[in-house]
Amino acid sequence: MANVTPEVWMARALRLAHRGFYTAHPNPCVGCVLVKDEQVVGEGFHARAGEPHAEIHALEAAGDAARGATAYVTLEPCSHHGRTGPCSQALIDAGVVRVVAAMRDPNPQVAGRGLAMLRDAGVDVECGVLAADAHTLNRGFVSRMSLGRPFVRLKMAMSLDGRTAMASGESQWITGPSARNDVQRLRARAGAVISGIDSIIADDSRLTVRAEQLDLAEAETIATRQPLRVVVDSRLRMPLAAACLRQPGRTVVATCSQDEERRQHLESQGADVLVLPPGPDGRVEPERLLRHLAEVEEINDVLLETGATLAGAMLDAGWVDDMVLFVAPTLLGGAARPLFELPGLTRMAEQKPLDISDIRALGNDWRIVATPRNRRTQATVAKETGAQPSTKVP
Repeated sequence: MANVTPEVWMARALRLAHRGFYTAHPNPCVGCVLVKDEQVVGEGFHARAGEPHAEIHALEAAGDAARGATAYVTLEPCSHHGRTGPCSQALIDAGVVRVVAAMRDPNPQVAGRGLAMLRDAGVDVECGVLAADAHTLNRGFVSRMSLGRPFVRLKMAMSLDGRTAMASGESQWITGPSARNDVQRLRARAGAVISGIDSIIADDSRLTVRAEQLDLAEAETIATRQPLRVVVDSRLRMPLAAACLRQPGRTVVATCSQDEERRQHLESQGADVLVLPPGPDGRVEPERLLRHLAEVEEINDVLLETGATLAGAMLDAGWVDDMVLFVAPTLLGGAARPLFELPGLTRMAEQKPLDISDIRALGNDWRIVATPRNRRTQATVAKETGAQPSTKVP
C-alpha cells in the first residue's frame, strides 16, 4: 500500500475509535493505528474506562514490530497516571519514531504534555490531522473538559403542526417504531438522561436503554450500562411509585426543596436526592445542575427528554448544544401541547434561529438535527461566567 496519506490512516483510527462510542464513557473514544513500511502492524481502540487505552492495545498487537513505526492516534496520548499508565511513555518505550495525533487532549491534566513528552524523547510529532472529525466524535468529553459542563442534546417528538401531546397529556405514540428505536440509541450514547417532573408525572417514563430496541451489535452489552436518570423536580413532586425509581442504574432527583421528610421518602424508594440552591425564579438552575453532572458524576453527554417548559427554559438560556427533532406525519390540533414554552417572544427579531445539519426519513417519520445559534459555546461561557474547566482525570 504505497503513498498512503496521513488522512487515510487517521480515518482508519477514527473508525476504530467509534467502536467505543457506546461504552467508553466517561473517557473519550480513541483509536490508534501503528504503521511501518506502509503496512498496519497493530491497531486498537479504547473500549471502557479502566481498561487499556487504544495505544496499549495497538502496541500489544504489534509486538516488536512497533519499533520504528508511526502511530496514528485520534487524541493526544496521555502523559499522566490515571486509571492506567501514561500512553506517551509506552509509545516511547516501544520505539515508535513518529506520532500523528488528530487533536490535543482538552483534559487540563494532559493538554499538550503528552506531545511534549514525545518530542523531548526524540519522537517526531504532528497534530491536527482530521481534527474536526476527532472533535465531533468526542464533543461531550471536550465540553466537559473545556467548559466544565456536558454537551446537551435535546430530543423532542412532534406532530407536523408542532405539537407533542394532547391537552390531557396523552402522547404515546406520536412517532413510529423506527424513530423510537433511534431514541434508544440516543439514550445509549448519553451519560445522563434529564427529564422534568411534569413529563414523569404525565408519562411515567422509565428513561432506560432497552437492548431489544437498539438494533446494534452487542446490544445486550451496551444496555448493561444504563445512563444516569436525572429528574428536575424543584418542589419534590416525584411520585414514590414512579417507574424510573425501579429500573437498573441510578435516578437522581434534582431539587431546591428543603422538605426533609419528602426527601427521606424518595431516598427510601431508591432515589438520590440532589438539593441545589434555588435560582432567581425559585427553581433548579440548569447551570448548577449541568456543572454538578460534569464535576461530580463525570458526565460527558446529556440527553434532554422533557416537556415544553424545561425544554423551552434550557433552549432560551442557551444551554442546548444541538437538537434532534422527530416529526410525525400527523396533526394534533391547536389545543394540543406545544413543542416549547418560550414566553416573551413578541417580535420577529426575537425568534430563535436554528442551523439544520441533517434531515432524513426514519420509517414514516422524519428526523431533523439542528443547532441553536444562541447556544453557550466555550467562549461565551468563559466571558459571561469566568468558568474554569474541569480538572477531573478520566
